[in-house]
Amino acid sequence: MAKGETRVLTAHIPIPLADKVDQLADRSERSRAWIMKQALSSWIAQEEERDRLTHEALGDVDAGRIIDHQTVQAWADSLGSDEPLPVPR
Repeated sequence: MAKGETRVLTAHIPIPLADKVDQLADRSERSRAWIMKQALSSWIAQEEERDRLTHEALGDVDAGRIIDHQTVQAWADSLGSDEPLPVPR
């Protein structure tokens, strides 16, 4: 996006959440708009990473790179024991 190009988006925000945005803006000496842009940018980056990881995992499944449930369960159950199993590969 070129600098200066913007578009107004509106949303109804619950009052307690809007109050928190106002508090963050006051504490950080930033505008509400800046806080909202930061929050939205972070959330979008998180969702894009989640989507990338999901596609990567599905590729692993398609390629047969999986660990069966029983193996993972046995490993998890061993974590509280005196002799935990190695991480399944």
